[in-house]
Amino acid sequence: MPIIYLVRHAQASFGSENYDRLSDLGRQQSRWLGEYFAARGLEFTRVLAGSLVRQRDTAAEILGSMGRPDLQVEEHPGLDEYPGEALYKAFAARDPVEHQRADYRDYWRTFRAAMQAWTQDRLQNVPETWAQFGARIQQALETATQGAAREDALLVVSSGGAIGRAIADIVQSPADIAIELNLQFRNTGFCELLASPGKLRLLSFNSIAHLETSERRSAITFA
Repeated sequence: MPIIYLVRHAQASFGSENYDRLSDLGRQQSRWLGEYFAARGLEFTRVLAGSLVRQRDTAAEILGSMGRPDLQVEEHPGLDEYPGEALYKAFAARDPVEHQRADYRDYWRTFRAAMQAWTQDRLQNVPETWAQFGARIQQALETATQGAAREDALLVVSSGGAIGRAIADIVQSPADIAIELNLQFRNTGFCELLASPGKLRLLSFNSIAHLETSERRSAITFA
């Protein structure tokens, strides 16, 4: 059966005015992951990424370090992250970047509360509902496997919230588990999903084998 390698984007620019760009470390994380995939003999037959810069650039760096910069990265907006800034403002009525800088811990407490409110449909005037978020991720993963052969390996690059929601749905967990999975997911961590007709099965979760050496431990990040 085809296997989806579902990767969270590399380290972006958390706390800056433009989060949606990879840091220098993020590019290196991506290249290390590509080298790891190549060493395992993986040859991807299809690559999808969301429309966000950090997602597309992560995919490009992975493919470049695998010696496959020619492989097309298909863009699918269903893999984009949830609209975090809009959700935060709808809940807290304050600027999230300013809050991060003023009180990092309180920001995350507020963020978690905002996510819980979203999953319970308690936020008004947001770009998409929790249900719509889950539906578009499911559709994107279905697109990734369309026409795939039994032995195909598929690379899909998304974000922590989208991956957390996908995994929670696959294992039939409630919304609060999706939030926890989101907050635990590491940059360039990946899941392996076994794709059978009409169903996905989880084989591995949040793997960072490419970073688990003594000289790379400091390169493990969550943003």
